[in-house]
Amino acid sequence: MRKSKILIAASVILGMACANAVHAEDRFASKFGPNDQIGAANNLSAETTLAAIKLISTGKVYSLGMEISRETPAFAPRGVAVTVFSPSQSGNKTIGSNSGTYNDDMFTGWLGVGTQIDGLGHLGDHHTYYNNNHAEDFVMATGLTKLGIENVPPIATRGVLLDIAAIKGTDRLDGGYVITLDDLMKAQKAAGTEIRKGDVVLIHTGWLDLVGKDDGLYGRTEPGLGLAAASWLADQGVVAVGADTWGLEAVPHEDPDAFFPVHVKLLAENGVYILENIVTRDLAADRAHEFLFVLGQAKLKGAVQMIINPVAVR
Repeated sequence: MRKSKILIAASVILGMACANAVHAEDRFASKFGPNDQIGAANNLSAETTLAAIKLISTGKVYSLGMEISRETPAFAPRGVAVTVFSPSQSGNKTIGSNSGTYNDDMFTGWLGVGTQIDGLGHLGDHHTYYNNNHAEDFVMATGLTKLGIENVPPIATRGVLLDIAAIKGTDRLDGGYVITLDDLMKAQKAAGTEIRKGDVVLIHTGWLDLVGKDDGLYGRTEPGLGLAAASWLADQGVVAVGADTWGLEAVPHEDPDAFFPVHVKLLAENGVYILENIVTRDLAADRAHEFLFVLGQAKLKGAVQMIINPVAVR
């Protein structure tokens, strides 16, 4: 009897696992075809770039990347360090002069620190990622063989800032605040624009102002997107969604037992890139709600994510 119960339990668990796997494959298939590796970036075009360029009226350029160092708070156990060397050229006949000096630097750390882009190989569900790519087929210790950050094309398109802090009448949203679809609608109306296919949407919460002031609070929780709001943005055909927070979505989320469900919704289900720790404060201060957004990340083959410094031109 005991053996039969064990076999029945194992069968149920196996059946659930298979059902979950099938469900994940239904959710994660790309509408751009079985070989697609760039997801929502397929919504970029020469036309969207030309239209975004026409938004430039003042020529003011905004750096959207934060400065990072050994002290930058990050999702544990991530961190970065730069080590500078000043080797002597004496005796190096390949250089030419024996009197020259130079500095070199070595980077040690995680690529998901500070302002960053999450690639489509970053988060999945039940070991299945965007476009039904299974972990055992493409995740290697030496780098991803599919969905690597090198596949992300350069992005030059319309950026839209949604100032959620402003519509809630505050300088900074509370940790754990879930941004709803209604919030997006109100912020969109306040911006005097609407989200379109091919956009990059940036959300201002004020949370990044905690860095260097209260790193503990900054890292323990954060305001961010709820699932309904994330799903709506994906349905509009946006290329990427970013915020001035370390993880984009509310922490804790609506479902405290779910593991970054908005990441799964955007990355794995819809191929929408996630931008984290975006410096939005200057855009918000200038009420710059529409602008040319430009990003060309380092193409480190097989990387899951990348430190970035995107630019907005108003």
